Amino acid sequence: MSSKVSRRQFLSYTLMGVGGFMASAMLMPMVRFAVDPVLQPKGEGEFIPTPQKADDLTETPVRVDFTIKDRKDAWYKSDVSNTAWVYKEGDTIIALSPVCKHLGCTVNWEGDEKHKNEFFCPCHNGRYEKNGKNIPGTPPLGPLDEFMVEVVDGYVNLGKTVPNTLV
Repeated sequence: MSSKVSRRQFLSYTLMGVGGFMASAMLMPMVRFAVDPVLQPKGEGEFIPTPQKADDLTETPVRVDFTIKDRKDAWYKSDVSNTAWVYKEGDTIIALSPVCKHLGCTVNWEGDEKHKNEFFCPCHNGRYEKNGKNIPGTPPLGPLDEFMVEVVDGYVNLGKTVPNTLV
């Protein structure tokens, strides 16, 4: 018993096969685009090494510059420079973000003679206490953020920023 395929069935099978192939070729990039971020390793919890030795820290905040290598932003990888104010409070190392909570300007330690023992934002005269708490009556809306800190081989490593836990 032989079953012959008619021309109409052959064309129908061929068109369905080609159409299925084209549909899968069109949908595959969309599916990959949706699934790929889920499969990527997470970068959270990574600490960035700094050139600052933990033993050299005192109770006076020092500016520590560090670079985040190969930071991926969408399709681009680049090195990003960042800064932190780092000091010791007893045996605890504290690292504060230099970004003012008012307009995002960079704060300085002891900006001038009037601002001793406090952080000062020159943009709109914002002031913070040493622990990052904003001084009432000045523009900042909240305390400076804090970096997660760990010491590895005697050097300070900084992690992601978290809301200030000192105030």
